[in-house]
Amino acid sequence: IETPENIDMEDDEGSVGAAAWRLSRELRELSLGCCGEIDRVHGPLPPLQFVRDFVMPGRPCIISNAIDHWPALHRWSNQYLCSVLEHQVVSVHFTPDGYGDAVVDVKRVSSLYDCAVSCDGYSERKGCWERGKGGVSDREESWDWEDGQGVDGDRLLEEETVRECVVENGITDGCRIASLLQDNKKWSNDERELWFATSHVERMPFPMALDFIVGSRSEEFGVAYAQQQNGCFLSEYSLLASDVEVHIPWATEAFGYMPEAVNLWIGNQKAVTSFHKDHYENLYAVVAGEKHFTLLPPTDVHRLYVKKYRSAHYQLAMDTGKFTIELDLPSRTIPWVSVDPNPLPADMLQARAEFPRYFEGPKPFVCTVKPGELLYLPSMWFHHVRQSPSSNGCTIALNFWYDMQFDIKYSYFNFLQSVLCEDS
Repeated sequence: IETPENIDMEDDEGSVGAAAWRLSRELRELSLGCCGEIDRVHGPLPPLQFVRDFVMPGRPCIISNAIDHWPALHRWSNQYLCSVLEHQVVSVHFTPDGYGDAVVDVKRVSSLYDCAVSCDGYSERKGCWERGKGGVSDREESWDWEDGQGVDGDRLLEEETVRECVVENGITDGCRIASLLQDNKKWSNDERELWFATSHVERMPFPMALDFIVGSRSEEFGVAYAQQQNGCFLSEYSLLASDVEVHIPWATEAFGYMPEAVNLWIGNQKAVTSFHKDHYENLYAVVAGEKHFTLLPPTDVHRLYVKKYRSAHYQLAMDTGKFTIELDLPSRTIPWVSVDPNPLPADMLQARAEFPRYFEGPKPFVCTVKPGELLYLPSMWFHHVRQSPSSNGCTIALNFWYDMQFDIKYSYFNFLQSVLCEDS
């Protein structure tokens, strides 16, 4: 693998950037391979072989014949699921475009999906401040006065201008403040347009949830995805437990403990999981449909342009189907991967220019996990996930999170990220 030239790295062989490329290259040459393919093995694996060949070197693999005995593989039709879970309340995540827990272009989402934008309580659709959601009376105490400027999240105004507006007419003059904020904005292009947004979450009976995911309501309320995580399988879907295993026996023996969480995922082809990493050893089992993974090892963190983004969330009005994206209060930032590995064709040139270390570097590892297969994803590996539905219209998967070992490899990664990602 040749180190890419002229892609935002120092030419000096002694530079940190050059060292990062050598590290990435050596890992592929010594352990992972250079073709971008994931090993496929026939399971179930003996625990010792699993640890020796995959866990210790941190190598992902796809394991066949590991869950063929699960009744879920032939039972979990939409009709069966609705019958068993008829009265079970579950959590459903809604986004306008299928990208939850992701960096979003606020202007694009607003224009394409009629999504209102709310900056610290000001809604462009409502045209006013809302009391209790960052209204003037709530905001005055939260302003920090530094160097003669009022720091209000992502907007900077002269102190006298802001104070005059706050005290002049109280909450009734919110629109004037909003106008001043718009006229005097001093934010950068990234800060103005790119936020990290989480989904809107609604709890509802499972048959209704499935209707939002693949049924008659799937075109009216954005993209619905059952992806609650945090052990949702046993807390929300325990009635299905007899159809699967609540752990992977040979993996449990290999790690020496039960999984910390088992999660169920039910979505359609529009739902996408953005590039991220987890602090877990992940075993990902597909029951229906297919999951398409794009993977990069922790040593490639310099290629993913991890930056801090303002944290926001979607709100969905269930009576109208209209979305609002709101900045979180109190204001905070989230470090997140900037790269989308599958930009629209019209956006590809811009993406390649903006993220050359990703698009001009070594190929990522790409794999498709089919029904009955199990993906082992080592802790700290970055992964981006798309999906193709089965004939039932949805993709169904379970994943098992086993605690990772917070050992010297974890410390090395944190050091590497702190050196290479100045904004993380």
